[in-house]
Amino acid sequence: MKFKALYIEIKDNKIKNQIKYITTNDLSDGDVIIKVEYSSINYKDMLAFKKNGGVIHKYPMIPGIDLCGEIVESNNPSYIIGQKVIATGFDIGVSHTGGYAQYARLKSSWITPLPDGLSLKDSMMVGTAGFTAALSIESLQQAGMHKNTQPKIAVTGATGGVGTMAIAILKAKGYDNIIAITSKDSQSQMLKSLGVSDIVSPKDIIKDDNKPLRSQCFHYVIDCVGGELASSLLTQIYYNGAMSVCGNASGIALNTNILPFILRGIKLIGIDSVAYPNKQRLKIWNEISNAMEFIRKVPITEVTLDTLIDKLDSIKNSNNIGRNIVSINNQ
Repeated sequence: MKFKALYIEIKDNKIKNQIKYITTNDLSDGDVIIKVEYSSINYKDMLAFKKNGGVIHKYPMIPGIDLCGEIVESNNPSYIIGQKVIATGFDIGVSHTGGYAQYARLKSSWITPLPDGLSLKDSMMVGTAGFTAALSIESLQQAGMHKNTQPKIAVTGATGGVGTMAIAILKAKGYDNIIAITSKDSQSQMLKSLGVSDIVSPKDIIKDDNKPLRSQCFHYVIDCVGGELASSLLTQIYYNGAMSVCGNASGIALNTNILPFILRGIKLIGIDSVAYPNKQRLKIWNEISNAMEFIRKVPITEVTLDTLIDKLDSIKNSNNIGRNIVSINNQ
């Protein structure tokens, strides 16, 4: 049986991509084969199509760090033919053939059963972006964030995949004092519809006075972009607050000092959704399932294997809004 896959290769020292017809012999090893229904496009997926993007180190490769679908072959008795599953993170689409193909072969230790109340399409509306957002929120709640106090929560990169998902999940959990930080004035109405209480430009956050501490403005921060904005926000968090960090679209540098930590007791929490233990993933996905009423308000763009390349530029140029899903076997 031959099926479609989007391949990335290096030719003449350049990244090339093309749709190819392959067989399961071309897929990486694993003990389950999944007929892929949907994948998604994340910032990390965009980097996979760039030379020296830091994502793919082994070519050729089928990218796509997210996928969902139905098991068609299984060598693990815990998973049966016809079972619907989700897979995100681990080595998928990086060093192991990923979701941009009509079939995927994976290690069963990387897959999660589809939770009740969640459709396959829903799961890719969420994908790595939403899973990361959910982990960010969980980490801040463990650091003391609670809806009863209605803390001021800032979300950077608020119009992107992780940002919009974070806002939606926060609203689902009962948080109302959410401040969206974005330079996209044109998306104010969309952000308001998701439930933010205020919208602030990064220009109003980033200061050039080099003060080690500034006025306290936010109790908690979900940072999706890194760089100068993250550095400035650290100096503006209330005493005993916390900031989760999960993205680097604005750079990997974090220029800070020790004072926010020793004078205000600020907690800086790193979020990694790639290697998050599989045994704990279903709990997070069940929480996400409970938030779908709010998540469905996030703008969604649906593309196919043949058209997803056209969407990468908007992500690369920071023009992307919301989430992008890829219909794989529904085209």
